[in-house]
Amino acid sequence: MIAGRTETRIPARWPVRFGTVVALAAALTLALATTGLAQRVSRFGVMIPMRDRVRLAANIWTPSAAGRFPTILIRTPYDKTAQFRRYRLDNYLAAGYAVVLQDTRGRGDSEGEFDFYFPEGKDGYDTIEWIARQPWSNGRVGMDGGSYLGTVQWLAAREQPPHLACIAPTASSGRLFDEIPFLGGAFRLDWALPWLFGVSGRVVQSELGALIPWDSLVQQRPLARLDTLMGRPLRLYQEMLAHPTLDQYWRRIHFTDADFARIRVPSLTVTGWLDGDQPGALWYWDGLSRRGGDVPPHYLIIGPWTHAGTYQGGVRKVGEMQFDSTSVLPIQRIRIEFFDWCLKQATPSWEAPPVRVYVPGTNRWVTADRYPVPGTTVRDLFLASGGAANTAAGDGRLTWEPPGNLPPDRFIHDPRRPVPSQDATTDHRNIEGRSDVLVYSSDPLAEPLEVLGRIFVTLWAATDAVDTDFTAKLLDVHPDGRAVLIGSQAAGVRRASYRKGPERLVPLEPNAVEEYSVELFDIGHTFQPGHRIRLEVASSAAPYINPNPGTGRPFGTDTTFVTARQTVWHDRTRPSRVHLPIAPPRTP
Repeated sequence: MIAGRTETRIPARWPVRFGTVVALAAALTLALATTGLAQRVSRFGVMIPMRDRVRLAANIWTPSAAGRFPTILIRTPYDKTAQFRRYRLDNYLAAGYAVVLQDTRGRGDSEGEFDFYFPEGKDGYDTIEWIARQPWSNGRVGMDGGSYLGTVQWLAAREQPPHLACIAPTASSGRLFDEIPFLGGAFRLDWALPWLFGVSGRVVQSELGALIPWDSLVQQRPLARLDTLMGRPLRLYQEMLAHPTLDQYWRRIHFTDADFARIRVPSLTVTGWLDGDQPGALWYWDGLSRRGGDVPPHYLIIGPWTHAGTYQGGVRKVGEMQFDSTSVLPIQRIRIEFFDWCLKQATPSWEAPPVRVYVPGTNRWVTADRYPVPGTTVRDLFLASGGAANTAAGDGRLTWEPPGNLPPDRFIHDPRRPVPSQDATTDHRNIEGRSDVLVYSSDPLAEPLEVLGRIFVTLWAATDAVDTDFTAKLLDVHPDGRAVLIGSQAAGVRRASYRKGPERLVPLEPNAVEEYSVELFDIGHTFQPGHRIRLEVASSAAPYINPNPGTGRPFGTDTTFVTARQTVWHDRTRPSRVHLPIAPPRTP
């Protein structure tokens, strides 16, 4: 296993003697054996033809022994030369697998033009079938990788390549209007510009990106000229702005139930409670779960992990949150066990629970045959106040009992002065002093409360604008006053014009009271005794989401802003509330 770089420096005037050469050769052989280099054959820059004659570059490693091997394929837009160590692929070689690391179209040494996820299905298919024809391949191919590298697996599996045997996608994005590039219909400006800039050349642009004043750039309008102001026009950025609804542009990579029915290979999905792409990872899981009949086995692991931590198997501390040692899994060993079963067919079945999820706080792994976990129950926490829930010092409350005839809460949303966004696991007390943030808190808990599953907030609200956003955040308030944001997103949001779905924009009737559903996605968390549950309600979280200007005009070209007067109702006929999935009772 290569743990780091070991360099042997040879003096320029080294005496060339036979005994010295023999000793040096022996030392090099020992070093190669120690690092694993002697146990593999490397081929760099192999050009693999696609159906349209574009060639994609790959680095290929095979075990040094003669024979045909099952193959692990990883396809990346992030420079294949760095991925061998990052993904510890020497462990796959040691386990008897060939490894193919490929630059996706238009990236690294590959030909063609980078085009986001759109060509990845067909390119994945062609690569898999090319691998199956090689003399070192036994014809069984599995895919691995995280984030973008996870999503390309789903796109390839949808194409049904005959020699794809299984996939192991980690932290895969995919919910186009509820993750990236839109969240609840609001544009994810904080993701779109930096990410698209980073993949705008053949090699990663991160060093150049560090020279761009992002904070001041995102204040400029219209949004459509930000890439030019940044210094690099971005075709994909312009296309995303020009397609703000789920139209034919997006449907090419949008999965339907019919698409999920086409996936006929086993999968191992890994994500985290703090993974920003968790909505996408569980979008694919949900799609597979809706299938009936005889389907291949599918497995799910959710830990208390960030986006990067999902592939590493976790860390013990993230922001204000700490976890015990059991939260860290030997995740690559688990992947190899999965591949041994589905690629080597070493055993008739993989003796692993279909679902493994970790509940922080009570520090236990829950296993089940499906997710959401059977036995989970939903309880509602109702918003209540005397009409002054503004700031943490207000009178906003969360109660288990439905409200009576209580007055609504009001605040003014100025898109020129949006509520700032902060990452999950951070203390939000600095935000809760703003008058445009409504704060609702429960009484201190008398016993632990385990939350496990998808959380929604129902808001009965009105605005005097023709479009607006409503945001929600769930927090754990510690006895010392820290208000720690939990969940995978900086905020849940519902853009009002998307309240009927992402296919079409529906303007508001000013001051009409409507019911909004704000998804906070999946959360695993234990609220401890003495802690309080808190909900923040506002209309912005910038720069995480682009502030809604309130005009109803196309957001990419709009240059004006409207101050909106917002009202949130919580009475007997309009009960705004949080829907909490409570974990099933512990088994002895």
